[in-house]
Amino acid sequence: MRYLVLLLVVAMACQQPKDDDISAEDLGLGKFGVPEEEDAASYDFSLEDQILTEWDRRFLDAGLVNIQEVIPEVLVDLKYSSTDNFFGKDVYGDLENAYLQPEVAEMLKTAYSLLQQKDPDLTFLIYDGVRPLAVQQVLWDNLQKPDSLKPLYVADPKVGGLHNFGVAVDLTLAEKSSGEPLDMGTKYDYFGYAAYPDREDQMIREGKITQKHVENRKLLREVMLGAGFQGIGSEWWHFNAFSRQDAGKKFEMIP
Repeated sequence: MRYLVLLLVVAMACQQPKDDDISAEDLGLGKFGVPEEEDAASYDFSLEDQILTEWDRRFLDAGLVNIQEVIPEVLVDLKYSSTDNFFGKDVYGDLENAYLQPEVAEMLKTAYSLLQQKDPDLTFLIYDGVRPLAVQQVLWDNLQKPDSLKPLYVADPKVGGLHNFGVAVDLTLAEKSSGEPLDMGTKYDYFGYAAYPDREDQMIREGKITQKHVENRKLLREVMLGAGFQGIGSEWWHFNAFSRQDAGKKFEMIP
Protein backbone atom coordinates (compact mmCIF):
# COMPACT_ATOMS: atom_id res chain seq x y z
CA MET A 1 0.00 0.00 0.00
CA ARG A 2 2.78 2.41 0.92
CA TYR A 3 4.51 1.51 -2.34
CA LEU A 4 1.34 2.36 -4.31
CA VAL A 5 0.99 5.75 -2.61
CA LEU A 6 4.63 6.54 -3.37
CA LEU A 7 4.09 5.78 -7.06
CA LEU A 8 1.08 8.11 -7.16
CA VAL A 9 3.08 10.98 -5.60
CA VAL A 10 5.93 10.55 -8.08
CA ALA A 11 3.49 10.45 -11.00
CA MET A 12 1.78 13.69 -9.91
CA ALA A 13 5.12 15.45 -9.47
CA CYS A 14 6.20 14.54 -12.98
CA GLN A 15 3.09 16.18 -14.39
CA GLN A 16 3.99 19.63 -12.90
CA PRO A 17 5.70 22.07 -15.36
CA LYS A 18 9.36 22.81 -14.77
CA ASP A 19 10.42 26.39 -14.10
CA ASP A 20 12.57 26.50 -17.22
CA ASP A 21 9.56 25.45 -19.31
CA ILE A 22 7.60 28.61 -18.36
CA SER A 23 7.72 31.34 -21.01
CA ALA A 24 6.94 35.05 -20.90
CA GLU A 25 3.84 34.25 -22.92
CA ASP A 26 2.73 31.82 -20.25
CA LEU A 27 3.01 34.40 -17.51
CA GLY A 28 2.06 37.51 -19.49
CA LEU A 29 4.27 40.56 -20.16
CA GLY A 30 2.97 42.29 -17.08
CA LYS A 31 4.49 39.63 -14.88
CA PHE A 32 7.93 40.90 -15.95
CA GLY A 33 7.07 44.60 -15.72
CA VAL A 34 7.32 45.02 -19.50
CA PRO A 35 4.75 47.49 -20.89
CA GLU A 36 2.31 46.45 -23.57
CA GLU A 37 3.13 47.82 -27.06
CA GLU A 38 0.65 50.68 -26.79
CA ASP A 39 2.01 51.60 -23.35
CA ALA A 40 5.62 51.53 -24.54
CA ALA A 41 4.77 54.01 -27.29
CA SER A 42 3.78 56.55 -24.64
CA TYR A 43 7.26 56.51 -23.05
CA ASP A 44 9.76 59.17 -24.16
CA PHE A 45 13.16 57.54 -23.94
CA SER A 46 14.95 60.46 -25.64
CA LEU A 47 17.15 62.60 -23.40
CA GLU A 48 17.57 65.19 -26.15
CA ASP A 49 14.24 66.85 -25.45
CA GLN A 50 15.10 67.02 -21.78
CA ILE A 51 18.51 68.70 -22.02
CA LEU A 52 18.28 71.09 -24.96
CA THR A 53 17.68 74.73 -24.13
CA GLU A 54 15.75 77.15 -26.30
CA TRP A 55 19.08 78.48 -27.56
CA ASP A 56 20.16 74.94 -28.53
CA ARG A 57 16.96 74.44 -30.49
CA ARG A 58 17.29 77.81 -32.15
CA PHE A 59 20.84 77.11 -33.31
CA LEU A 60 20.04 73.59 -34.49
CA ASP A 61 17.01 74.86 -36.40
CA ALA A 62 19.34 77.31 -38.15
CA GLY A 63 21.49 74.42 -39.37
CA LEU A 64 24.37 74.90 -36.94
CA VAL A 65 26.21 72.04 -35.23
CA ASN A 66 27.32 71.48 -31.66
CA ILE A 67 31.13 71.64 -31.76
CA GLN A 68 31.49 68.79 -29.28
CA GLU A 69 29.39 66.56 -31.53
CA VAL A 70 32.06 67.04 -34.19
CA ILE A 71 35.10 67.12 -31.86
CA PRO A 72 34.19 65.37 -28.58
CA GLU A 73 37.64 66.01 -27.11
CA VAL A 74 37.35 69.80 -26.99
CA LEU A 75 36.26 71.66 -23.88
CA VAL A 76 33.62 74.40 -23.73
CA ASP A 77 33.32 77.28 -21.27
CA LEU A 78 30.84 79.74 -22.76
CA LYS A 79 31.80 83.04 -21.19
CA TYR A 80 28.54 84.75 -22.15
CA SER A 81 26.60 81.92 -20.54
CA SER A 82 28.10 82.99 -17.20
CA THR A 83 28.94 86.21 -15.38
CA ASP A 84 32.66 85.68 -16.03
CA ASN A 85 32.86 88.17 -18.88
CA PHE A 86 33.69 91.82 -19.44
CA PHE A 87 30.23 93.09 -18.50
CA GLY A 88 29.40 90.57 -15.75
CA LYS A 89 26.07 89.37 -17.16
CA ASP A 90 24.80 85.95 -18.23
CA VAL A 91 22.96 86.35 -21.54
CA TYR A 92 22.43 82.67 -22.42
CA GLY A 93 21.15 81.17 -19.18
CA ASP A 94 21.47 77.36 -19.22
CA LEU A 95 23.20 77.08 -22.61
CA GLU A 96 26.34 74.94 -22.31
CA ASN A 97 27.04 74.04 -25.93
CA ALA A 98 28.98 76.02 -28.53
CA TYR A 99 27.73 76.06 -32.13
CA LEU A 100 29.23 76.81 -35.54
CA GLN A 101 28.35 76.33 -39.17
CA PRO A 102 29.04 72.67 -40.13
CA GLU A 103 31.78 73.67 -42.57
CA VAL A 104 33.51 75.74 -39.91
CA ALA A 105 33.27 72.95 -37.35
CA GLU A 106 35.05 70.66 -39.81
CA MET A 107 37.79 73.26 -40.23
CA LEU A 108 38.15 73.36 -36.44
CA LYS A 109 38.40 69.56 -36.44
CA THR A 110 41.33 69.88 -38.85
CA ALA A 111 42.94 72.43 -36.52
CA TYR A 112 42.48 70.03 -33.62
CA SER A 113 44.23 67.27 -35.58
CA LEU A 114 47.13 69.63 -36.22
CA LEU A 115 47.27 70.44 -32.51
CA GLN A 116 47.45 66.74 -31.65
CA GLN A 117 50.45 66.41 -33.95
CA LYS A 118 52.14 69.27 -32.13
CA ASP A 119 51.17 68.35 -28.57
CA PRO A 120 48.75 65.49 -27.85
CA ASP A 121 48.39 66.63 -24.23
CA LEU A 122 46.56 69.78 -25.29
CA THR A 123 43.04 70.49 -26.47
CA PHE A 124 40.89 73.47 -27.39
CA LEU A 125 38.86 75.37 -24.84
CA ILE A 126 35.99 77.15 -26.61
CA TYR A 127 34.81 80.49 -25.19
CA ASP A 128 32.32 81.53 -27.89
CA GLY A 129 31.02 80.35 -31.24
CA VAL A 130 27.90 81.60 -32.97
CA ARG A 131 26.51 84.79 -31.45
CA PRO A 132 22.98 85.93 -32.32
CA LEU A 133 22.46 89.57 -33.23
CA ALA A 134 20.37 90.00 -30.07
CA VAL A 135 23.37 89.02 -27.96
CA GLN A 136 25.66 91.13 -30.13
CA GLN A 137 23.55 94.15 -29.19
CA VAL A 138 23.98 93.39 -25.49
CA LEU A 139 27.77 93.23 -25.87
CA TRP A 140 27.84 96.43 -27.91
CA ASP A 141 25.75 98.30 -25.36
CA ASN A 142 27.89 97.14 -22.45
CA LEU A 143 31.33 97.70 -23.94
CA GLN A 144 32.80 100.70 -22.15
CA LYS A 145 34.64 102.16 -25.13
CA PRO A 146 33.90 105.10 -27.43
CA ASP A 147 31.72 104.06 -30.36
CA SER A 148 34.62 104.80 -32.70
CA LEU A 149 36.73 102.12 -30.95
CA LYS A 150 34.04 99.52 -30.27
CA PRO A 151 34.39 97.81 -33.69
CA LEU A 152 37.93 96.78 -32.71
CA TYR A 153 36.39 94.41 -30.16
CA VAL A 154 32.68 93.94 -30.96
CA ALA A 155 31.03 94.20 -34.37
CA ASP A 156 28.29 96.82 -34.65
CA PRO A 157 25.00 94.87 -34.48
CA LYS A 158 23.55 97.20 -37.11
CA VAL A 159 26.05 95.71 -39.55
CA GLY A 160 26.71 92.31 -38.00
CA GLY A 161 29.93 90.41 -37.66
CA LEU A 162 31.32 86.96 -38.32
CA HIS A 163 30.20 85.54 -34.99
CA ASN A 164 26.64 86.35 -36.07
CA PHE A 165 27.04 84.06 -39.10
CA GLY A 166 28.50 81.24 -37.01
CA VAL A 167 31.86 81.41 -38.80
CA ALA A 168 34.04 82.87 -36.03
CA VAL A 169 35.26 81.17 -32.88
CA ASP A 170 36.91 82.41 -29.68
CA LEU A 171 39.15 79.83 -28.07
CA THR A 172 42.38 79.03 -26.27
CA LEU A 173 44.55 76.00 -25.53
CA ALA A 174 44.09 73.87 -22.42
CA GLU A 175 45.64 70.86 -20.72
CA LYS A 176 43.62 67.70 -21.39
CA SER A 177 44.40 66.27 -17.98
CA SER A 178 43.18 69.22 -15.91
CA GLY A 179 41.20 71.42 -18.29
CA GLU A 180 43.36 74.35 -17.24
CA PRO A 181 43.92 76.92 -20.00
CA LEU A 182 47.46 77.82 -20.98
CA ASP A 183 48.65 81.23 -19.85
CA MET A 184 48.30 83.61 -22.78
CA GLY A 185 49.29 86.73 -20.85
CA THR A 186 45.76 88.14 -20.55
CA LYS A 187 42.31 86.84 -19.82
CA TYR A 188 39.72 86.37 -22.53
CA ASP A 189 38.06 89.65 -23.54
CA TYR A 190 40.89 91.78 -22.23
CA PHE A 191 40.54 94.98 -24.24
CA GLY A 192 44.05 96.39 -24.26
CA TYR A 193 47.37 96.21 -26.08
CA ALA A 194 48.56 93.23 -24.03
CA ALA A 195 45.99 91.08 -25.87
CA TYR A 196 46.95 92.38 -29.33
CA PRO A 197 48.90 89.92 -31.51
CA ASP A 198 50.06 92.99 -33.43
CA ARG A 199 51.68 94.44 -30.29
CA GLU A 200 53.37 91.37 -28.84
CA ASP A 201 56.96 92.52 -29.40
CA GLN A 202 56.18 95.87 -27.81
CA MET A 203 54.38 94.23 -24.89
CA ILE A 204 57.37 91.94 -24.23
CA ARG A 205 59.71 94.94 -24.19
CA GLU A 206 57.42 96.74 -21.76
CA GLY A 207 57.16 93.69 -19.52
CA LYS A 208 53.39 93.32 -20.01
CA ILE A 209 53.65 89.78 -21.36
CA THR A 210 56.43 87.18 -21.57
CA GLN A 211 58.04 85.17 -24.34
CA LYS A 212 56.26 82.06 -23.00
CA HIS A 213 52.91 83.80 -23.43
CA VAL A 214 53.77 84.53 -27.04
CA GLU A 215 54.91 80.95 -27.64
CA ASN A 216 51.55 79.68 -26.40
CA ARG A 217 49.73 82.13 -28.65
CA LYS A 218 51.87 81.20 -31.62
CA LEU A 219 51.00 77.53 -31.19
CA LEU A 220 47.30 78.42 -31.19
CA ARG A 221 47.74 80.61 -34.27
CA GLU A 222 49.79 77.98 -36.08
CA VAL A 223 47.18 75.24 -35.88
CA MET A 224 44.26 77.57 -36.56
CA LEU A 225 45.89 79.21 -39.57
CA GLY A 226 46.97 75.77 -40.77
CA ALA A 227 43.30 74.80 -40.94
CA GLY A 228 42.32 77.89 -42.94
CA PHE A 229 41.30 80.32 -40.19
CA GLN A 230 42.50 83.91 -39.95
CA GLY A 231 43.22 85.81 -36.76
CA ILE A 232 42.75 89.50 -36.02
CA GLY A 233 45.19 92.08 -34.71
CA SER A 234 43.42 92.99 -31.46
CA GLU A 235 42.44 89.63 -29.90
CA TRP A 236 44.69 86.58 -29.57
CA TRP A 237 41.63 84.31 -29.03
CA HIS A 238 39.55 85.26 -32.09
CA PHE A 239 39.65 83.41 -35.43
CA ASN A 240 37.54 83.77 -38.59
CA ALA A 241 36.80 81.03 -41.08
CA PHE A 242 35.62 83.40 -43.84
CA SER A 243 35.76 87.03 -44.80
CA ARG A 244 32.71 89.17 -44.13
CA GLN A 245 31.93 89.22 -47.85
CA ASP A 246 32.18 85.45 -48.28
CA ALA A 247 30.20 84.76 -45.11
CA GLY A 248 27.40 86.99 -46.37
CA LYS A 249 27.21 85.02 -49.61
CA LYS A 250 27.20 81.60 -47.97
CA PHE A 251 25.21 82.02 -44.76
CA GLU A 252 22.45 83.92 -43.02
CA MET A 253 23.02 85.84 -39.80
CA ILE A 254 21.39 84.42 -36.68
CA PRO A 255 18.92 87.05 -35.34
